[in-house]
Amino acid sequence: MRSVVMVTGADLAPQALELLHDFDVVYAGKTCTEPELLELCRKHDPVAIIVRYGKVPAAVMDAAPALRVVSKHGSGTDTIDKDAARERGIEVRAAVGANAAAVAEQALALLLACAKSVTHLDARMHAGHWDKATHKSVELQGRTVGLVGLGAIGQRFARMCDAMGMTVIGHDPFAKDLPSFIRVVDLEAIWRESDAISLHCPLTPENRAMLNAHTLARCKSGVMIVNTARGGLIDEASLQDAVRSRHVLAAGLDSFAVEPMAPGHPFHGEANIVLSPHIGGVTSDAYVNMGVAAARNVLAVLLPQGRGGLKVSCPVRSGVA
Repeated sequence: MRSVVMVTGADLAPQALELLHDFDVVYAGKTCTEPELLELCRKHDPVAIIVRYGKVPAAVMDAAPALRVVSKHGSGTDTIDKDAARERGIEVRAAVGANAAAVAEQALALLLACAKSVTHLDARMHAGHWDKATHKSVELQGRTVGLVGLGAIGQRFARMCDAMGMTVIGHDPFAKDLPSFIRVVDLEAIWRESDAISLHCPLTPENRAMLNAHTLARCKSGVMIVNTARGGLIDEASLQDAVRSRHVLAAGLDSFAVEPMAPGHPFHGEANIVLSPHIGGVTSDAYVNMGVAAARNVLAVLLPQGRGGLKVSCPVRSGVA
C-alpha cells in the first residue's frame, strides 16, 4: 500500500504530480472544512500535506499520525500551526520564491493603478466622460517607495521600482546581501519618508495590524499603500478612514483580513481602493513553480537522499521575509 500525499485543493500541476509518482495523491478540494479535512486525514493518514487552501491546525496533524511534512504551495505559512508542528516533529516547508515574479508584478500593477487612477479613469471613460482637462496623475519617478519585507518578492519588486527611477528604502531584519539600490531603514523611516508603501512580509503576532491609525498618521499625506502579502498586516477600518480623509491617496490591495471577502465589505464601492482577490501569485507559470517546489519540499523530507537532484530545502523563516 502506497503512502498518501494530501493536497488541500482540487488539483496540482502535472509536473508536480510526476515528482510524486511514488505516492497516492488525495485532493481535499478548494473549500474543504476542518471537519472534512479531519475525516480525510483519519481515512488516509497522509505522510505529507501540500497546503493550497485553508488552514492546518494541530487537530489536523493529530488526525494523521504518519504525517511528517506540511508543505505550502506558496511562500506564506501563517495558515499552518508551526508551533504545533514543531512539537510533533513535523517539518513545515515553504515554496520560497516560486511565485516571486507573479506577486511582484501584481504589486507593481496595483501601485501603477493607484498612481495613475487606472480603474477610476476606465470607469469614467466607459460612462462617456473625457477628463483630460481636469485629471492629474502621480509620476513615480523620483518618488520614494518603502518596502516592508525584502525576501524574494520584495527584492524583485524593488528592482522594478528602481528601474522606474524611484528611490527604494526597505525594512527587513532578516535580509542579507541586498543590492546597493535598496537603502535599509527602520520602520519609522518607512512611515516618515515613503510616498508609497508596499508590504511583502509574512503575518506574525508581532506585526499584525502594523499599518493602523497610529502608523498611518505618521505617514506622508498622499501616501499610496500596496499590500500583496497578508491582509492581517493592515487594520482595515483605519485604512478606510485614511483613504476617505485623503491622507492616503489610494490603496491597492490583493489580500484581506477575512478571505474570501464577504458581500457588503466596507471596501466595496471605495473609489480610491483598488481590489483584487488574492491572485497575485495566481499565474500559469507560478502554478507550476509552486506545485513543483511544494512537491520537491515533500520529497526532501520523505526521501532525504533525493532522487537524482530532487533534494530541495526551503525552510520557513520566522519574522519578516
